[in-house]
Amino acid sequence: MSEPSPRSIPYKCTPVFDENTLPAGLRKEHRTKPGVWGIIRVLEGRLRYHVLAPVSETTLDADRPGFVLPGQPHFVEPLGPVRLQVEFYDHPPEQYCSPPSD
Repeated sequence: MSEPSPRSIPYKCTPVFDENTLPAGLRKEHRTKPGVWGIIRVLEGRLRYHVLAPVSETTLDADRPGFVLPGQPHFVEPLGPVRLQVEFYDHPPEQYCSPPSD
């Protein structure tokens, strides 16, 4: 089995959150630092992902992760029971070198 590309390995991951443990800071406007990309991975359930610039709203689930650009203002909103984790990268993740389009 081949080793994963360094471009596909996050430098940090959050703990797994659910609708009760999701920090308040993620439920209100926040942004990643300059030079930091994120992928929001929903493990179970659904999560609404609000991007404030440019304005968009996407429902995330296990088959549709959310892509966060460096410095992009955004917040998330649980849609019922949910489990999720956020991965952080110091480069565009290999899986999403450009944000997915709707």
